[in-house]
Amino acid sequence: MGEFKVVEEGAFGDFEFEAKADTLEKLFETCGLATFEAMTDVSRVEAIVEIHFDVSAESLEELLYAFLAELIYVKDVDSVFISKYDISLQENYDLSCKAWGEIIDSEKHNLRTDVKAVTYHKLEIKKSNGGYSAHVILDL
Repeated sequence: MGEFKVVEEGAFGDFEFEAKADTLEKLFETCGLATFEAMTDVSRVEAIVEIHFDVSAESLEELLYAFLAELIYVKDVDSVFISKYDISLQENYDLSCKAWGEIIDSEKHNLRTDVKAVTYHKLEIKKSNGGYSAHVILDL
């Protein structure tokens, strides 16, 4: 599992975070969890509803953008918070995601804020000796 930290000096109206993980799949999973953590306490979201989707892109950063945009779309259209992921990446920037979550329930889930979109501003993925890191800004 990866980890993330919120960048406190982010711009007003944004949720900025940095994520780290050993593999790219875990990095994408961690970024997905961070995205939903902006909206609720993910530890209270049960893995009941199953979602499947595929996204493709021309680069890793564009793939991360497409992945997070699809998660936000699922939240908006299907009213689902996601808490568990099974991600498969191919070398040609194709991603398959199987995810599980729960229908949003304002009585059960502590609603923090609504993420409207992922941005390209400062979006970055880096490879290091210990794995991978990402920098992401979400528009609230």
